[in-house]
Amino acid sequence: MPVIKSAIKKLRRDKKREKQNDDFRKTLQAIIRAAKKQKTSKKISEAFSAIDKAVKKNIIHKNKAARIKSSLSKPAAKTTKAPSSAKTAKKPPTKTKKRSTTKKTRTPIK
Repeated sequence: MPVIKSAIKKLRRDKKREKQNDDFRKTLQAIIRAAKKQKTSKKISEAFSAIDKAVKKNIIHKNKAARIKSSLSKPAAKTTKAPSSAKTAKKPPTKTKKRSTTKKTRTPIK
């Protein structure tokens, strides 16, 4: 146990923060489970919001958040995919500017 007054206060603060983080982690897991069960856009956006808040509070790592978001959005992307044949129409080529062929020379400093 800490003896110094500031260390006692820090321990008290740390316990409080630890409890808050644990509670947030539990709600995050519940939201993610709900989003995986019901793959509605509302549940998924709610999960994305909670994941982003967890990253902001340093509760989970940003790469883990990206991995979770990817796994949540994959099934939704398969069901909402539209045929891409109409979208792939080629655009006419744009005109490019010609570069000047003259070289720019530097004058030596004397």
